[in-house]
Amino acid sequence: MGLLRRIGIDTYMVLLFLTVGLGVLLPADGMAADALKHVTYWAVSLLFFLYGAKLDPGAVRAGITNIPIQGLTFVSTYVMFPIFGFIFAWIFGPLLGEKLTFGLMFLAVLPSTVQSSIAFTSIARGNVAAAICAASVSNLVGVALTPAMVAFLLHQGDGGVSLDSVIKIGTQILLPFIVGQILRPWVGGFVQKHKFLTMIVDRGSILLIIYAAFSRSTVTGLWNAIPASSLLILIFVMLVFLAVTMSVITGMGHLFRLNYPDRASLFYCGSTKSLASGMPIATALFAANELGAIVLPLLVYHMSQLLVCAYISQKAGQRMMEPAGA
Repeated sequence: MGLLRRIGIDTYMVLLFLTVGLGVLLPADGMAADALKHVTYWAVSLLFFLYGAKLDPGAVRAGITNIPIQGLTFVSTYVMFPIFGFIFAWIFGPLLGEKLTFGLMFLAVLPSTVQSSIAFTSIARGNVAAAICAASVSNLVGVALTPAMVAFLLHQGDGGVSLDSVIKIGTQILLPFIVGQILRPWVGGFVQKHKFLTMIVDRGSILLIIYAAFSRSTVTGLWNAIPASSLLILIFVMLVFLAVTMSVITGMGHLFRLNYPDRASLFYCGSTKSLASGMPIATALFAANELGAIVLPLLVYHMSQLLVCAYISQKAGQRMMEPAGA
């Protein structure tokens, strides 16, 4: 595992790969699938309750004063990404097929990561306070904005995003989040003290969602409808997508003459997409038999961004340390 950690692959990423494989090779069916559906529903609700309980409104208000970082991160996440998503969908859509292209557009309207972008900013010696605020605001806004953008940008008037989906977003995601914020004065301290417990809920719920999604896709025969060539093309498209967005965001940092710590914060918050937010939102929005294909671009992008950001942040952190050690 030492070699894997050095290239950015940790235990959680290994578990993600294994969970995908388990869903394909040993899918849950029948009563097991029904039970998994209920467990996953409540796990997602608990996850967003904990998000609400953890998020300090004061920290958001304090960090919001860094207008360049907050503004550029928001533009990167909710303007630049959707535009690039449309362009890539137009170019590669005929090669990827309808479901994977749909998943590409869903990826494009997701919020930034929280834990990963903050951790990478810290490793790279960037502006951690700005990263905390930018990532938090991105996810806070994304809980409501992402479903709205899915409905507006993807134009799924034929049943892709229904009234039932909107209600499910409200009851499964927004309501627990709001309750968590309301109860934060009483439960926030407990949540902060027991970070290992919240990490288990955070990562465990994602693994449950992934297993349920890929199980359902296997049982319904979805993978037989997606040729291996499309999967290979998807990996290539996601790598190009990642390279283009990272290059543009790097250019934005230089164009607006941000100092290095702020550029690092913008880079990691602006170029990453959240699996933790994306999977629960996808579960609430999309039909179970289509979920596996729709979230596949997100999984590929997420794993790619972790590997690339881990490498870049380590190299950047070492460069920042060299003058001090000379």
